[in-house]
Parts: sequence; C-alpha cells; structure tokens
Amino acid sequence: MTEQTIVEPVRVEVRVTVPPARAFDAFTREFSAWWPIDSHHIGEQDAVEVVIEPHAGGRWLEVAADGSTCVWGSVLVHEPPSRLVLGWQLDAEWDYDPDLLTEVEVRFEPDGDGTRVSLEHRLLERFGARAAEVRGAVTSEGGWPGLLRRFAAHAGT
Repeated sequence: MTEQTIVEPVRVEVRVTVPPARAFDAFTREFSAWWPIDSHHIGEQDAVEVVIEPHAGGRWLEVAADGSTCVWGSVLVHEPPSRLVLGWQLDAEWDYDPDLLTEVEVRFEPDGDGTRVSLEHRLLERFGARAAEVRGAVTSEGGWPGLLRRFAAHAGT
C-alpha cells in the first residue's frame, strides 16, 4: 500500500467593501479585469480574455485575439453569490492536463458593510513529486496572495 503525503492547502483571504453579489460578479464575470492576463496565460497566443462559464460543468479558459482557446480547468460548483469551486487542471509546467484536478474554492461571506473573500487551493498532493514546487509558486507574490489583492483593488477595498 502506497501512502500519499497530504500537502497543506493554500489559503488566502481579503476583504472588500462591496456586497457578496458584487464581489462574486467581480471575481467571475470580470475575471479579465483584474487577472494579469499579459503574464498569466498558457497559450501560444497572447490572451485577451479569461472566461469562467457561469454554471457547474462550465469551462475556465483563456481566449486569444484570434479566437483560439486554452482550457485551464472547469467549474465544479457555481453558487452565486456565496461559493465558487474551480477545477484547476494545469500541471506543474502550466499546461492543461485533463487527468489532473486540484480545486480552487472561493467563498464570499457577508462581513459588516462588505464581504470576506476566502480562497483555498487544495489537493496539491496530486502534483506528486512537484507538489512543494507548485505550492511555492501559488503562494508567491505572483500567485494567489498577489492575485487576490488585485481582485480586491478591482472589486473595492
């Protein structure tokens, strides 16, 4: 029997001064407005948009100017305005792998006159020998902490 090491999930939280419905829309419908699309894309062509299709079973993908697409993963749970779970299907080389699935759960909870947005990227042990490397990348300034700060600046802090 092979034991698999559990890798601590990445957890990041920000607070925005907008209601949960507005925060949810800013995260999902306006993803391209805050995502650093010039540096955080996987396609050969420069991406012009990132789309989260608004339903469970939808795709999470980038779109290039020529209309070509590169899938990043899928929408596992879409429960506006409180919860979104995305299936991250990028491998350690940042290439789409339909056989790899980690989860990015984002919760939008009322907090006084605003919203607490909590992100958890879990199941990182599925990267195998490269799990620590990937965890290091997604916890770096260019990873979820910096990305959620960009989101917060866009949504309202």
